[in-house]
Amino acid sequence: MRYKDTGNVHLDFHGAVNTTINYIVKKFGVDALHDTFFKTGRDVYKSIREKLSNGDNSELIEHWSYYFDREKGKYRIVTEQDCVILHVDECPAVRQVKKLGLDLSPNFCDQTEYVNKGMCHNTDFEIETVKTGECSCVQTLRRIKYDTK
Repeated sequence: MRYKDTGNVHLDFHGAVNTTINYIVKKFGVDALHDTFFKTGRDVYKSIREKLSNGDNSELIEHWSYYFDREKGKYRIVTEQDCVILHVDECPAVRQVKKLGLDLSPNFCDQTEYVNKGMCHNTDFEIETVKTGECSCVQTLRRIKYDTK
């Protein structure tokens, strides 16, 4: 896996991200925020996107596992016949923002949705993200089914 931080875990980074999200939305608007996250997924996580382009979801799954384990998130990954489902029972990023006593940005979870869209850009995959609570969500990776009519 190309993207693997090592060394100390600095969870307070999530507080800085929360504050930055609010700043970008206030100064430039929500579309600029979404564009930034999309480009991050597409360009920064390029190797994940390239693997997805080749039909290989292994690096994305490894990425999910590595970072949720590293940050002690509560999650599980379920592989079904036509999809891979990431159940996030307690998001470590949201948990840390709350621990810092910050108000969670209403756009905080947009980073997940739009980074995922960027990683899947021009591939045969999509990731549907459904929030199930303030600190939980379900992310479903599946192949896009094209209408052959």
